[in-house]
Amino acid sequence: MNVINWVEKYKIIAIFRDVDRSNLIETCKALYEGGIRLMEITFNQSSENGKEETYESIKMLDQALGNKVCIGAGTVMTLEQVDLAVKAGAKYIISPNFDKSVVERSVELGVVAIPGVMTPSEITNAYQAGASFAKVFPAGNFGADYIKAIKSPMSHIPLLAVGGIDEKNAKSFIEAGCLGVGIGSSLVNKELIKDKQFDALKALAVRLVESIDGEVESICEK
Repeated sequence: MNVINWVEKYKIIAIFRDVDRSNLIETCKALYEGGIRLMEITFNQSSENGKEETYESIKMLDQALGNKVCIGAGTVMTLEQVDLAVKAGAKYIISPNFDKSVVERSVELGVVAIPGVMTPSEITNAYQAGASFAKVFPAGNFGADYIKAIKSPMSHIPLLAVGGIDEKNAKSFIEAGCLGVGIGSSLVNKELIKDKQFDALKALAVRLVESIDGEVESICEK
């Protein structure tokens, strides 16, 4: 499957932000067992070692789980970060903003570009630049009705909702027209990870998948 197929089928992208590599594989396995198949490893823009840490995390996850999950890089804001992410094994590049050069480099390297946008003009410009999806961010601040409003005249542009999404509102964004949602701390819970409560983390994933799909088993194919 290509990235678009993964998103269409599994709908949820788990966003990993500052997850220690010592817990990375167990965290991913717990989410996988709960039905999550797309994992986004973010760059920490304020860390001196952020580029290297993200590179190593993506590489580690790619080597450990291979084609069982679809791995991407998040908070990508420079061409150097695009290059590092793709070298490590990322299949898609997610950004908080729309930078045409980042989109074009991603496409040039053969990976999916998912820039962050908000307005109809940004969405259109990103798509015309080569983005496969437009990441509406922060979607939770505007609600599912905003997605419905912009989806009507732009039904040809695939949308992802990111920012403020959880098990209570995720389904509403899917029903409004988003192909998928990106979910961070409400799914990739740092306290549970720190305490190594991976069964509880799996349970979070199950509840989230059920809130959107209704049947965890239907998307938990090995």
